[in-house]
Amino acid sequence: MGARKEESVCENYTATTDPEKRENTVEAINRLRREKNAVIMAHYYQRDEIQQIADFIGDSLALARKAAETDADIIVMAGVHFMGETAAILCPGKKVLVPDLEAGCSLADSCPADEFAEFVAAHPDHTVISYVNTSAAVKAHTDIVVTSGNARKIIDSLPADEKIIFGPDRNLGDYINRVTGRQMLLWNGCCHVHDRFSLEAVLDMKKEHPGAKILVHPECRRSLQLIADKVGSTAALLDFARNDEAKEFIVVTESGILFEMQRNCPEKVFLPAPAEDAECQCNKCEYMRLNTLEKIRLALEQEAPVVSVDAETARKALRPIKRMLELS
Repeated sequence: MGARKEESVCENYTATTDPEKRENTVEAINRLRREKNAVIMAHYYQRDEIQQIADFIGDSLALARKAAETDADIIVMAGVHFMGETAAILCPGKKVLVPDLEAGCSLADSCPADEFAEFVAAHPDHTVISYVNTSAAVKAHTDIVVTSGNARKIIDSLPADEKIIFGPDRNLGDYINRVTGRQMLLWNGCCHVHDRFSLEAVLDMKKEHPGAKILVHPECRRSLQLIADKVGSTAALLDFARNDEAKEFIVVTESGILFEMQRNCPEKVFLPAPAEDAECQCNKCEYMRLNTLEKIRLALEQEAPVVSVDAETARKALRPIKRMLELS
């Protein structure tokens, strides 16, 4: 998917403000999903109003599992393009829709399939592990797919002396190397949202809120991981916030997760960490926020846009995804 312009990052991503319009749109969505046996799946980084109407909310691993299990005829994947591809690979007999096909991923974009294939070919004695945040074409050159929630478990299950290529997120790969003692070869990619969080800003927030626990996604840089009370996937951060006795949390990941955190723990305070760029402190992913209620309605109405993966790529990509699900 093509990269979007940086100036779009801090657009207004608030929910639909016209209550009547929103109510009518939700009513239409509910009618269409009943009529068409459709299920709406949403990532934690989606707009609040989409999370409110989703049949299922989860991280990449949970969404993949749910897609594989659903008996719906249509899956509306309110996330980004690679998530739609993963669902399409796992559910070849179902119609998978992504409300806006421009909802790409900067991390996936940082790993072009042809360049990754050359990198893999240059290290033929390595097991290839790819983060789920990759295109189907990259997964086709992979031995095992992982998510931030299961990467350590899967890598720990491999022999200690196994040579591994890990791509594309250098920060997650560095984290896994640090906590496991591995020396995986890392592809030099990153998520533009997680990579721009500011250590200085988080430390300043900690001074203002000394009792707050710091929650950090492993796609963030090492300096932020090292000051965290918890480093983990979105699901792991949610669990930690739910079960920890602290009443305040500084959240260093895409701010869409605050909706679910607040819904789970209404008595607690969640503070979104800002980015380091003084001119653009936005901690929202503009790709994720391309999906809207109205686009979901249109997708259900028109049964488009459909995410499709060519048969040969899907066949090759299915094997490492299945290995992930088996090992998780």
